[in-house]
Amino acid sequence: MAQRGRAGWREWTGLALLALPTMLLGLDVTALYLVVPNLAADLRPSATETLWIMDAYGFLIAGFLITMGTLGDRVGRRRLLMIGVAAFGAASVFAAFAPSAGWLIVARALLGVAGATLMPSTLSLISNMFGDVRQRALAIGVWATMFALGMAAGPVAGGAMVAGFWWGAVFLVAVPVAALVLAGAPVLLPEYRSATGRLDPLSVGLSLAAMLPIVYAIKHAAAEGVDVRALAAILVGGGAGVVFVRRQLRLREPLLDMKLFTGRAFSAALSVLLVGLVGFGGVMFLVTQYLQLVDGLSPTAAGLWMGPPALAMLVGAIGAPLVAGRVSPGVVMSGTLAVSLTGYVLLTLAGTDDRTSVVAGFAFIYLGLGVIAALGTDIVVGAAPAEKSGAAAALSEAVQELGVAAGVALLGSLTTVIYRRGVEAPSGLSASEADAYGDSLSGASSLDARLPEEALDQARAAFTSGLNTAAAVAGVAMAAASVACFATLRHLRPLGEADPEAEPVASTVGGGDDW
Repeated sequence: MAQRGRAGWREWTGLALLALPTMLLGLDVTALYLVVPNLAADLRPSATETLWIMDAYGFLIAGFLITMGTLGDRVGRRRLLMIGVAAFGAASVFAAFAPSAGWLIVARALLGVAGATLMPSTLSLISNMFGDVRQRALAIGVWATMFALGMAAGPVAGGAMVAGFWWGAVFLVAVPVAALVLAGAPVLLPEYRSATGRLDPLSVGLSLAAMLPIVYAIKHAAAEGVDVRALAAILVGGGAGVVFVRRQLRLREPLLDMKLFTGRAFSAALSVLLVGLVGFGGVMFLVTQYLQLVDGLSPTAAGLWMGPPALAMLVGAIGAPLVAGRVSPGVVMSGTLAVSLTGYVLLTLAGTDDRTSVVAGFAFIYLGLGVIAALGTDIVVGAAPAEKSGAAAALSEAVQELGVAAGVALLGSLTTVIYRRGVEAPSGLSASEADAYGDSLSGASSLDARLPEEALDQARAAFTSGLNTAAAVAGVAMAAASVACFATLRHLRPLGEADPEAEPVASTVGGGDDW
């Protein structure tokens, strides 16, 4: 295959194949939202087990991303993709027929490890398959949109599966996807691997010791607030991270090449992705609650209302590379972040009966996400040598995972503080009921039959006030990110005018890029 030439039918058909596991990963993030009540009735998990059923998947994906990205560079990206998708399908069957909550947690953890192979493998393969930089950016835009569409479709698909079958059916969607990828990958996808290299087991352990506690701390802070446990986890993860970085600087074959960060475009694009995903992750968490708990929509209906924002992301992700063929990608990203401020303003001004404004505001934010996900990811992957594209892709994904988690924690915690200050429990409630009412809108909604309408209105108004403030804070951060993006990335030339990248390193098996 001519790496620097324009992609043909095989590459674009291969992209369609790669879109399947990408969309599946997004689906798995949100599909359980509607499944939990039926699952709980069958398996009877404790409150702690329920949390781990939801969180084990994300924890393990975040923890193993960097390791799996580098592993794909060493053993072959197509090979790792096929192993990962086969494992994902098998773990999905295990989850669907899990006999107890404990076994379901194990299955979700296995899904997380398998899922960590899919994101960097698909993205690095796209980077290698599309040598033309404009086509590569467009392909990455499609890839990013498929994940978002999967997330948007998750609640709808979960509701349909529960209504038509049983809770385990939501996991079985992965089986035909895995079969299609396993059948099509040897025909449509080339193999790429580095010429040399081995994994350093200590570096793998240190990366897990750094990522897992930090992700846990962020999620714990979002649910329980910042306490001793969260601070201890951050200290443990931060300490392991320092040791990890120092070891990478000494190794001849590091798990993560720290020299990548010396590139201004690489580091700046990662920073923009991080800030953008903090705003998006926090606002998505709050908007989905608004639609259900304030506006009174069912999860399925709320999922359908998230369709227009997902369409806006599609427009941004596909349109951005076309515009960036004429204008600097940095300028396009900066300008779109500025446009997305319209969304944050709409959310800042929204009331308790402003569904249309909330959805429209989130559509502007989704539009900005589509642009920075497509162009930012392309900058990160394109700035890395071809033999390290798997590691670069994994790092991009890890930053975005952390951004979403941090957004939920930071903006969710801010909203909770404002909610608690804005409500006063009505008389006639027991102590536990008063605590539930004063703790969160979901707690107040659980007391629906016991509360007067005025008390529910007060709770909804307090939550909406928290959403307004969180959106304002996120908007200020996006304005700063827009300025910083312009300052650091405006020097990038339009797509297609950049210097050509290095050729992929020849394979150690089969002599190079194997079709």
